[in-house]
Formats: sequence, C-alpha cells, structure tokens
Amino acid sequence: MKTKLLTSAYVIFLCLKFSMVMATNIQNHHRYSGEVPLAGNSFITTSTKGSTEVITKNGLGNWTSTGTIISTYFKVSHRGILHLSLKAKVPSGKSVIKVTVNGVSHKISIKDSSYKTYSVGDFNVLPGYVKVDLQGVKKTGDYFADVSHIIFENPLSEEDNIFCNDPNFYYWGRRGPSCHLKYTNPTSKDILYFYNEITIPKGEDKIGSYFMADGFQNGYFGIQVNSETERRVLFSVWSPFSTDDPKAIPEDHKIKLNCKGKNVMTGEFGNEGSGGQSYLQYDWKAGVTYKFLLKGEPDGTGKTDYTAWFFTPETNSWLLIASWKRPYTKAYLDNLHSFVENFIPDNGYQGRKAEFGNQWVKTTDGQWLPISQAKFTADATYKAHQRVDATGGTVNNTFYLKNGAFTNDVTLMNSVLNVSPPTRAPDINLTDLGSCTILEN
Repeated sequence: MKTKLLTSAYVIFLCLKFSMVMATNIQNHHRYSGEVPLAGNSFITTSTKGSTEVITKNGLGNWTSTGTIISTYFKVSHRGILHLSLKAKVPSGKSVIKVTVNGVSHKISIKDSSYKTYSVGDFNVLPGYVKVDLQGVKKTGDYFADVSHIIFENPLSEEDNIFCNDPNFYYWGRRGPSCHLKYTNPTSKDILYFYNEITIPKGEDKIGSYFMADGFQNGYFGIQVNSETERRVLFSVWSPFSTDDPKAIPEDHKIKLNCKGKNVMTGEFGNEGSGGQSYLQYDWKAGVTYKFLLKGEPDGTGKTDYTAWFFTPETNSWLLIASWKRPYTKAYLDNLHSFVENFIPDNGYQGRKAEFGNQWVKTTDGQWLPISQAKFTADATYKAHQRVDATGGTVNNTFYLKNGAFTNDVTLMNSVLNVSPPTRAPDINLTDLGSCTILEN
C-alpha cells in the first residue's frame, strides 16, 4: 500500500512538472517581439550646447555628446518584465551605452560597424507608455553609435502594444496626434458669427503648439507658439482647389485678401492644403483668457467673405486680423470646431493643453445662441494607433484638449462632452470692430 501511494505521488509530481514545462514552452513560443523604430518614436530630450545628435528616417545619428539623452516611447497594456535589445552599429572604435527605464540602468558595449542586435537586459514596467533613455558613457571613435531600433520582448500579443511602426507616419508620430472639439450646432439657422475664448494654462504653452479656437468648414483661427521669442495670432482660409502647393492653384480659385489689420502679415500657405494666410505677431500669455470672433458671409456673387478679430485684454480692444474672399463658395459658418496640435516634430514628446469656454454663435436674424456640447475626435495618427496620447474633457465648465507627453489618460473617440450653457451673450458692438476697406479683386 505504501509503495502504491509513493508511486501515485510520483506520478502526480511528474504530471505537475510536465504541465509547468509545457506552460513555460507555450509562453516562450508566444512571446512577442516588437521592433520600435527610433525614426518615428524617439526624441532628443536632453542636450548640451554644440550637440549634433539628430533623429532621421534611419533612426539616431551623429551621436557625439555624453550630455545628450535620447528618449524612445512605446505603449504596453500589462505590467511585467520586458527584455530590451538595441539594433545598432558604431562607425569605428568601441562605445559603452547606458540604457535606462524607470530609474534602472544597464550598460552595453557596441563595436560592430554594421547593424547588430545587442541584448540590454530585463526591466520591470507598468501598463502604459514606457520611456527608454539612451546615454553615451564613453567611446574610442568619433560617434557613440547609430541606433535604428529598440526591441522589446514580452508575452503579449501584437495588438496590446502601440508605437509608430509605419514609415508614412514617422513625421506625424513624432509631432503627436492632434485632437479636436466638434461643437454641436445649437441652431438650424444660418450662422453669421462664431465667438470663442481660450485660456492656455501656465506651463502648457510649449514651442510648436497651435491652439485653434475658431475652426470652420473652410479655415481656422487661433494662436501659436513659434519660438522662444515669437508668438502669433493666425487666421487661414483654404482654397476650394485641392492641392498642397499654393503655386498650383488656378487664379480664379485663389483666396483674395479683402483687407488686413495693422501689422498683420499676409501671404499663401501650403503642405496641409493651400490658401490664404494672415498672422499678427503678438506676445500672448499663458494663464490669460483671449477672445476670438469670426464672421462668414456670402457676398452675393458666388463668393464668401471670412473675417477674423482678436480681443486683447491688455488693450481692452478688438483687433482686426484679416478679411479673405473665398471663390466658388456661398455658405455661412458651419462645422464649428477647435483643436490642439504640435507642428514641430522635435518637440512632440512635450505636452500641451488648452481650455475653451463661453462659445456662442450669432444667426443672420441677430440672435446670439450658446454652445454647450462638443464631440471629442482625433486625427489619423491616433486612429491608426501609431500614437494615442490625446485626450479631451471638461473642467470648470469649459472644454479642454490635451496632447503630447505620452500620458496614459484615455478619452474614447467620439465621446460627447457637455457643459452648462453660458448665460451672458458676448457684449460686442459689431459695427465698431474697425473699418475694413475692401480691396479690388
């Protein structure tokens, strides 16, 4: 009897051991390996004067400074251990590279002049975006390394991981997803004016940000951070001729300037559609609320005039930005929206936020009506799951939009957002907004 019991126990032991081995083999068999191209997912997040490092379509290049940190981002859905490797080469000599995740660092040596996969080590990560920092420690050649990919391995399926892996999105992935508020139209009547207010919280005004207040079916109007020393109020109208090259627009499809405000620059724009552009260099401030007013009115000849004014609290006055005439258009304002975007890829790892409040429309019969609902949407970069750090919501009875910084906040696409309707219509003397002498067309 004793022998039979021992034999039964041994059989159970063998079965358990076999099950554990099979489970391990299955886990290893299904282990997912993701190759994250630096070309679409990396940024120079720390640099020193004279640094030469660049991110190109091939990845990291010209890496010479020990003071430079290159950060790469990708998203995972579960916590656990990730094994990281680098696909890299060094033109000459030998280099030592430090790889850091969540404060844990491993060092590796790179010495081959052709691309090779170098194992780095294991890192414990939480669900969400993972940041991998590369820093040069020492080198015997001119460059630390050229790095094309960071490779991570985990037991997740491919669908659980998000990073920019489509070369067509590398540029857009580094810019980050733009996000939008599509306002619910409060009326079926023709809309002549659209009024909106923007406040950019302090610290959210990163260089490369465009905070668009008054978007409509044929253009956009908002404020930008162009550099450390320049900020703009920007108003643009698309041509009805579809092209990214303004020189390709036929003369009869061109956007014509009616008039412009003092010190406003005007010209053409391209690359993301084409048309007429106007901007005022203006040192607007974070933490201050600014007002925007847009007018759209058919001129009776098959064209429509679009005019934009910007209210400056510093001078307590409305400034005319410009009035543009769009041909082959007979429409009042429609498709009212706002958005937030970054237009400088190198700054795409930084976050930005805008708060939009007190929206109103004025109909052709003179009635002011409040807007109290908007739908959150995002661009193709977000929809293609190349990058998903864009959110929207409400705060202090205003709508807000955020993008960048590889945050893990989530707002479902097409989420409907509501605020209490504003009760005090804009107090604007519309006949006293400044003269606009129509130029000959």
